[in-house]
Amino acid sequence: MAITDELRAAADPVWEAIHDHEMVRGLGAGTLDEGPFRYWVKQDYLYLIEYSRVFAHGAAGAPSLDRMGTFAELLHETINTEMDLHRSYAAELGISERELERTEPSPTTQAYTDFLVRTAATGTFGDLVAALLPCMWGFNETGERLAERGKPDHEQYAAWIEMYTSEEFAELADWCRSLLDDVASDASAAARDRYRDLFVTSSRYEYLFWDAAWREEEWPV
Repeated sequence: MAITDELRAAADPVWEAIHDHEMVRGLGAGTLDEGPFRYWVKQDYLYLIEYSRVFAHGAAGAPSLDRMGTFAELLHETINTEMDLHRSYAAELGISERELERTEPSPTTQAYTDFLVRTAATGTFGDLVAALLPCMWGFNETGERLAERGKPDHEQYAAWIEMYTSEEFAELADWCRSLLDDVASDASAAARDRYRDLFVTSSRYEYLFWDAAWREEEWPV
């Protein structure tokens, strides 16, 4: 069994909780209030900034030139293309670029991105990929689950589903899975256990990211 199959099985209760979360179900049905979704969009903008740092670490720590090139390309595309698209998407929801830039990270966003960047900076290349994978793979799976039920009438919510079920994004998720399978093919038992722990932790943060948006989480003091 490929390690990614093992990891997906280990994290299954978390992923099923994501699919069953009120925010995700409301997004798919088109009934979600726009307040929590606007909150999610603003926090996701901050997430993308730190996500880019993880790609930079991936390029620096990649064991081969082709992997270095892929991470460098992901870094470039995220900073110069995806973030522009995110600004345009936010504008459709009435969120200005100034509002995005002035958004403060929520406790969950801060904790999740700190975890990812710390793992990328101090762990192995395999650790980085294992921590990164739940975001790519999870969004693709969530989008596909929602698409199976039919796209909502809400234009922006339908666009979200289309984005994460696109051929390009599905290929990115497949690439990241294949990369981890390859990296782990000759890994020690201890390394494989570490990959599982990192994957499950990132999956839990993915759940918390949705839940924080649903609650419009703020710092308590």
